[in-house]
Amino acid sequence: MQDLSIPIAAQISMRRLLVGYLISLLVGLLLGIMISRSKYLDETLSPLLLGMQTLPSICWIPLAILWFGLGEESIIFVIVIGAIFSISMAVVSGIKNVPPLFIRAAKTMGAKGWHSYTTVVIPAALPSIISGMKQGWSFAWRALMAGELLTPTSGLGYVLIMGRDLHDMNQVVGIMLVIVIMGLVIDRLIFARAENAILYRWGLSRN
Repeated sequence: MQDLSIPIAAQISMRRLLVGYLISLLVGLLLGIMISRSKYLDETLSPLLLGMQTLPSICWIPLAILWFGLGEESIIFVIVIGAIFSISMAVVSGIKNVPPLFIRAAKTMGAKGWHSYTTVVIPAALPSIISGMKQGWSFAWRALMAGELLTPTSGLGYVLIMGRDLHDMNQVVGIMLVIVIMGLVIDRLIFARAENAILYRWGLSRN
């Protein structure tokens, strides 16, 4: 019998979300950097990534079930697919919008190749990358809920669907509030602090 306790369901969902999001973050960052460094990859993969980003995460669930069955792997796969494209596109966009003057100055000072990327290009692109990470986080949440709603596993999505089946409006609204609160807490503790640190680093902080 599945445990319908909200704290336990929240813990299970958060574990899935963190695993899937971290995978999508790692792959998305690497993919975005690779695309930005190659004109051929940019011309061939950027339109594909943009098209894949518009595809709702729920469309991947049948494929995930066929590949991984009804379980943790299918949910994590949907989370990864849901977040990875927005992160990659944000990295590509951020690197493209780095002022050329920064790159020329770095070359004048002897920075070349990956050294210029790690010391100049990526730090200058961080505002856009952080925005993509936030967008990827919201997409990961949506993908998580889609996976848990349509697969018979524990988690917040499972408790939500059980509340619907039992016509328990209090349970449904309670789960929705838990999701909103968890999203706000993560944003304040991680993304808002990262944005403030970057603004302070570049002298744009209002404080």
